[in-house]
Amino acid sequence: MATRNEIVEVSGRQVAISNPDKIFFAGPGYTKRDLVSYYLAVADGALRGAGGRPMALKRYVNGAEGDFFFQKRAPDSRPGWIRTVELAFPSGRTADEIVIDDAAGLAWIANLGCLDLNPHAVRADDLDHPDELRVDLDPVPGVPWDDIRRVALVIREVLSDVGLVGWPKTSGSRGIHVNVRTERRWSFDEVRRAALALAREVERRAPQIATSKWWKEERHGVFLDYNQNAKDRTVASAYSVRPVPDARVSAPLTWDELPTCEMGDFTIATVPARFARIGDPASGMDDAAGSLEALLELSARQAKAGQGDAPWPPHYAKAPGEPPRVMPSRARAADDPSTASVPPPSGRSSPTGRRASSKPLIEIARAATKEEALAGFERWKSRHAGVVARLEPADLLVDSMRGRFTLWYRIRVNLEHVPVAERPPQEPLESDYDPWAAGR
Repeated sequence: MATRNEIVEVSGRQVAISNPDKIFFAGPGYTKRDLVSYYLAVADGALRGAGGRPMALKRYVNGAEGDFFFQKRAPDSRPGWIRTVELAFPSGRTADEIVIDDAAGLAWIANLGCLDLNPHAVRADDLDHPDELRVDLDPVPGVPWDDIRRVALVIREVLSDVGLVGWPKTSGSRGIHVNVRTERRWSFDEVRRAALALAREVERRAPQIATSKWWKEERHGVFLDYNQNAKDRTVASAYSVRPVPDARVSAPLTWDELPTCEMGDFTIATVPARFARIGDPASGMDDAAGSLEALLELSARQAKAGQGDAPWPPHYAKAPGEPPRVMPSRARAADDPSTASVPPPSGRSSPTGRRASSKPLIEIARAATKEEALAGFERWKSRHAGVVARLEPADLLVDSMRGRFTLWYRIRVNLEHVPVAERPPQEPLESDYDPWAAGR
């Protein structure tokens, strides 16, 4: 049967929406047409976050519950009015990525199954100098929502002290983002260094609930992911729809709203009316570009006090002054045999190819989706209630891993807070997904 197309007239262009009745969110029944209509309703705000920037396409062609894949290169079959720009990546590769300029472009990428928008932190006319510092608040499992909001307010204080304005928004997933418009004078490395200095200062002011530590075994509370400012990293931008069952949105907020906001209040069903009523809370951000000089001076003082560079993402080249890329527990090389890690089940090595931690970790699940991995953890918990009672929030390690074409998820548990005699052995994995099986 031929797929039915629906034509949308927008920005003086015609955009074909294929299969508009296809369900993209099974629970509430939202369709592809609903997704397109949402983006058209909030187009001015969405373009403020993603317009004029090279963008990676994160495509959910079978809806939010289906698999997704990243498409960095612009599709060959695209309208002539969709422009592209050649982006160079740290790997040395290049790709022509799309650049969205108007509401028609938003409708076009929504038709491709792009739920969220993933632009780079640069404008298409200057790919070497970011105009945005991105603060990504990533809580460890079990951290209460109120702690995330409290950390965001500390970020606001630090930014004010260095003469910068932050623009908060819900991530639509688990955390909060604070974006900072900056003058286009600094390189990616300098912006990342400024973000690291900011994260460390927030940690200094709120050590019980905030951390700048890269290694998951050292984290607690809310991690400020400074590496989201490294070149080639993208973050879901303002008004992005997230792949969660109730179709939540990454919603810009005022600082007055933040202390009482709830993530679930912002969905594709509620945000258009909010946008029509109050406009975009981040409407002034383009007029508030600030200087990073004070943060870079703070970074220099931190370095003088012994806080040099911090670890980069694993696929980046080793940076000058970067500390060893080894987990602190392994670096300490503890002699206590009770802290030795448990080997992978069935003797099979990890798909990551990395050495095991010296922490007493056991692996629970490897899965294609986060939901499937967490479901496996719930099954494991039901068998080990006594162990679960001794775990701390940071002892649950949920890793998003990059496979050949998409992400996959791994669940591990750190047993260091469980007495040795009570530690369960490594068991067969609750799910045992192999992300490279199809390529073998």
